[in-house]
Amino acid sequence: MFSRILHDKPKEECGVFGIYAPGIDVDAAQLTYYGLYALQHRGQDSAGIAVSNSQSINVHKGLGLVAQVFNENNLKQLKGSMAVGHVRYSTTGASSLENAQPVISRFSDKTLCLAHNGNLTNTNELRQHLAKNKVFFQTTSDSEIILQLISQNSTLSLTEAVKMTMHQIKGAYSLVIMTENQLIGARDPKGMRPLCFGTLGEGYVLASESCALDAVGAQFSRDVKPGEIITIDQAGIKSTQFPLSSQRSLCIFEYIYLARVDSVIDGESVNQVRRNLGKALAQEYFIHADMVIPVPDSGITSALGYTEESGLPYKEGLTKNRYAGRTFIQPGQELRELGVKLKFNPIKDILKGQGIVMVDDSLVRGTTCRQIVKMLRQAGVMEVHLLVASPPILCPCYYGIDIASPDQLVAARFNQEEIRRFIGADSLHYLSLNGLFSALKAPREEFCSACFNGTYPTEMARSI
Repeated sequence: MFSRILHDKPKEECGVFGIYAPGIDVDAAQLTYYGLYALQHRGQDSAGIAVSNSQSINVHKGLGLVAQVFNENNLKQLKGSMAVGHVRYSTTGASSLENAQPVISRFSDKTLCLAHNGNLTNTNELRQHLAKNKVFFQTTSDSEIILQLISQNSTLSLTEAVKMTMHQIKGAYSLVIMTENQLIGARDPKGMRPLCFGTLGEGYVLASESCALDAVGAQFSRDVKPGEIITIDQAGIKSTQFPLSSQRSLCIFEYIYLARVDSVIDGESVNQVRRNLGKALAQEYFIHADMVIPVPDSGITSALGYTEESGLPYKEGLTKNRYAGRTFIQPGQELRELGVKLKFNPIKDILKGQGIVMVDDSLVRGTTCRQIVKMLRQAGVMEVHLLVASPPILCPCYYGIDIASPDQLVAARFNQEEIRRFIGADSLHYLSLNGLFSALKAPREEFCSACFNGTYPTEMARSI
């Protein structure tokens, strides 16, 4: 009845990073490496860095994690005081070296580098338009479409070319763009994907999340506004505002799961929001149990919030193999359950004979939770109550998270009691939408929650 897929979390979209530091004694490539390392949770398929020395641009990129793609030798080859970096998870376009970013083109007499986080919803329409203009594509990603659209407007200034392109593209995007002597950051008019900037001495840094600024010693300035274009060059920093959308729609999953817990996005602490989610869970569902345990690592902060509100003791009942990471070589079909055991293992002396509340951030397919509950039973747990710190995921995402079909979503196919029986828990409870939004400072209208309620903030193109 249920598909047996090992990976049971929404995969992240991408992470972008940029630094502008001419005249400052810094190694732009090395700092970009550190920034990408801090953003590694946003994409593990590929990584890349492009560096400018003001005369030319040198690029190195490859498949794998940041530490696998870069080493001391190839970083030394990337000389310059400006850089753009990217970590990728493939949402549009295959996971292959050709789709690794930054992507490169020409803009008048300059080299143009682009790193993109998000997903366009009118990709097919734009690709057909560019093909009619004799544009030949080197990749299958929508990021190259954005790059080619900017290049088509090379008679304009780069800022105006980016602005013109923003009139043509639809969907979610945060962009970091570089030429030999200019760095630009841009965010879609609804602010669906995060982007912030800060200062590093007399230089500037752009990043998907504030944790990357912390990693390189930059001082956070502010988030890039929805529809804003930030231009950085020898004249300083300039803001250009694309026509404002009627409503901001930041992806709610940034707070639930995608962002790192130490980041601050659009003025809200991810850590505090996740604690508030746990507290809201406790207010809605107080369970008489012996302890609260998280599904590490994504459920930890909400579990702490639950225990703060409920008064139940918090224990780390599951240990996680940190070397497995969020992705690892998956075993054959007959060894799927062993694959989960490579990542999680119960601590038997804590759990034996106990009734537990197990908190996780979200439930997508349910297969991993099922196997965890089975392991807990084998460890001697008497009762397992699964509490999910978000509502049921019912609808696909078209904006950069790999929830592409309702067939992948357990809550879209089965009712709550059927899911509980499949997982094997004594009870299953989801946080309500009202509880979710109670954890946030901003009004619910300022977030995209389409995966929960099917209300999409942009018009869906026929190409989807």
